[in-house]
Amino acid sequence: MSHFSHENIATIQAELSEASAEEIIAFAAENLTNPVFATSLGQEDQIITDLIAKSGLDISIFTLDTGRLFPETYDLIAATEEKYGLKIQIAFPDATEVEQMVAEEGINLFRNSIESRKRCCGVRKIHPLKRFLGKSDGWICGLRRDQSPTRTDMHAVEWDAGNNIPKFNPLINWSIDDVQNYLKENDVPYNPLHDQGFISIGCACCTRAVQPGEDIRAGRWWWENPEQKECGLHNNPNRPIRNT
Repeated sequence: MSHFSHENIATIQAELSEASAEEIIAFAAENLTNPVFATSLGQEDQIITDLIAKSGLDISIFTLDTGRLFPETYDLIAATEEKYGLKIQIAFPDATEVEQMVAEEGINLFRNSIESRKRCCGVRKIHPLKRFLGKSDGWICGLRRDQSPTRTDMHAVEWDAGNNIPKFNPLINWSIDDVQNYLKENDVPYNPLHDQGFISIGCACCTRAVQPGEDIRAGRWWWENPEQKECGLHNNPNRPIRNT
């Protein structure tokens, strides 16, 4: 049974502060009963899939299919499964919830207001994520500290208060150069949209290419302010430890 709690997470953060990505993944696998990796199929997550496959650790992998992904993302799921000989479980949103939301606010409600956009993210992403995480005592994801202003104070392990389990971020200290170098050196399959200026890839309707000089998250929900650009999967208002 997992020994993680809100009270002892700071101690584990200190223990893992200098750990490598491989060490963080191994720590999660050794100390969780049923660890899961939630992949968005982004560059960072493809690296974690590569590390998990090479390690042989018993960590299940799943992704969220919102119903509005790029065709290239679906092709990447198939290519990744074929390369590594593994199965990526797919978490779909509840059809009744989607139907009710669209009936009430329209198919493109995410452009109406921040509240409507967050409702769409909630129905298509957060609810199916919670359903899958309900079977686990801890999860792994591909967050990096320099991805967004909302992530600068994150650690290698966080207490996910919304799901009441620990969340591990093996690549938290990696730079975008570290990511791209690993992809090339290890022949990791990745979304071809990355080569077209799409750095952070989500739903097709809410993602555009990043222009030269723009922040790496500028292509996500580009009509909103940077500090608002989270879907709700990772913004934890109760994060206990913050850098000063």
